Amino acid sequence: MERETRETMEMLKAILASIDEGIHAVDRNGITIYYNEASARLDGLAAQEVIGRHVLEVFPSLETGTSTLLQVIETGRRIPDTPQMYTTKRGTKVHTVNTTLPILSGGRLIGALEVAKDLTRLKELNERLIDMQAQIVGVAKSTTQRKSPIEARWTFEQILSADRAVLLLKELALRAASTSSPVLLFGETGTGKELFVQSIHNASPRRNKSFIAQNCAALPASLLEGLLFGTVKGSFTGAENRPGLFELADGGTLFLDEINSMPLELQAKLLRVLQEGLVRRVGDTKVIEVDVRILAATNQNPLQAIEGGQLRSDLYYRLNVVSLHLPRLADRREDIPLLTRHFIEKFNAAFGKNVRDITPDVLDRFMAHDWPGNVRELEHAVEGAMNLVTGDQIECEHLPWQVQHAKSTKTLTLEGPVRPLRETMEQVEQELIRMAMEETGGNIQQAAKLLQVPRQTLQYRLSRQTK
Repeated sequence: MERETRETMEMLKAILASIDEGIHAVDRNGITIYYNEASARLDGLAAQEVIGRHVLEVFPSLETGTSTLLQVIETGRRIPDTPQMYTTKRGTKVHTVNTTLPILSGGRLIGALEVAKDLTRLKELNERLIDMQAQIVGVAKSTTQRKSPIEARWTFEQILSADRAVLLLKELALRAASTSSPVLLFGETGTGKELFVQSIHNASPRRNKSFIAQNCAALPASLLEGLLFGTVKGSFTGAENRPGLFELADGGTLFLDEINSMPLELQAKLLRVLQEGLVRRVGDTKVIEVDVRILAATNQNPLQAIEGGQLRSDLYYRLNVVSLHLPRLADRREDIPLLTRHFIEKFNAAFGKNVRDITPDVLDRFMAHDWPGNVRELEHAVEGAMNLVTGDQIECEHLPWQVQHAKSTKTLTLEGPVRPLRETMEQVEQELIRMAMEETGGNIQQAAKLLQVPRQTLQYRLSRQTK
C-alpha cells in the first residue's frame, strides 16, 4: 500500500511538472511546498531557490495584501482569473493571470495552490502599443494634420466586385458612413470585413480622427478590459495610469473584431459605455465622456452566437443598428476572374514578374474550388503560384494541392445523332475515366477511388481503351 501511494505521488508530480501553466503551492504559513518547472521558467528562478522559503522572501515586491496565495490562506476563498505583476528577488518583472485555490484536508485549511498563466510578453507588447497610440493621438491633436493618426488604408473604390450583392453592400455601407450609428458586420474569415470597416471610416466625417482596431479574441478578459477602458495605478498589482482604446479613439472610430469572442461580463460593460458614452478606467471612481463610433464584426452568425451563449442579445441589438452580411467567395464566383487578375497585377509589381493570365484549366479549378478561406485564400493561392511560375501564365502545377484537386466544373456532353444505348454508355464511361485520370494526374489508385470502382476494374477498362 505504501509503495502504491509513493508511485501515485510520483505520478502526480510528473503530471504537474509537464503542464505549461505555473503551479505554486504553499502551506498555511506561506512556505512553498511545491513549485513546478513552468513556474521556474516563468520567474527565472531555480526550484531550490523557492521551495522551503516564504513567498515574500522570494518575491519581495509582494505584500500580504497583494499576494493572491497569502490572501487565500487568510480568507480561505478562491480567487479566480486575477492579474498580478510582481518582481522576483533577482529583479525580474513578471505579469500573470492567476487562479488561486485553498487546499483543504478534513475541512481544515492547510495551504493554497496557484495556477499561473504567463502574460509577461503579451502585456509588455500591449502596453507598448497603447503608449504608441497615445503618443500618435497626442501628436495629432497638437497639430493640424488632416488624416487618421492610426491608419485606415482602404476605401470603397478599392473593394473590387462585379457581384450585385456586394455592390449593394458597398452602396448601403457608404450611406451608413455619414452617420455615427454602430454597424455590425457578419461574414466568414477572409470575406473582407476589415476592408469594409476601414472604408466606412474613410468615408465618414470622422476620417481625420483616430481609427483603432482591436481583435477581441486575441486577449484574455483581464487584459482586454484594461486595454479597452484603461487602468489607474494600484487597480491591481503592477497597474499603471494608462488610457484605454475608448479614450484614444475619442472623436474617431473603434473597430471591435470577433465581438462574439469577448467574455460576457465584458460585453455588459461595453453595453453600458455604448448606452451612456461614459468610460470608467479599471479601478477608478470617476468617469470620462467619450465620443466614439463603434464598428463591430463577427465571423459567426450573430443569432447563432446568441443561442450558443457567446453574444449577449442586448449588446447585439445595440450594435445591430446597421447590419451588413458579407457573402462567401463561393457565393460570388463571378468575382473570381476579376480578383485573380487584380492579385496577379499586385504580385507582378511585388515580385518583378510579368505574368499575364491563368490557363483555362486553372480558371476551371478556381471556379470549382469551394474557397473556405474566401478572398484571402484566393489571394494566397495566387501569391503561392506567382512564386513558382516561370512563364507568363499560371498553370495547374503552380496551384496549392487542395485547389489543384478541386472537382472540375466541366460537364459531360454528348454530341451527334442518337446512338444505341450500349455505345453511348461506353462513350460516357470512357469520358468519365479520362476526366478522373486527368484530375488525379494519372494516378490509377486515386482515380479508382474517385470513380468508386476497384483498382483492377479501372486498369482493365484502361487496357481496353488502348487496344
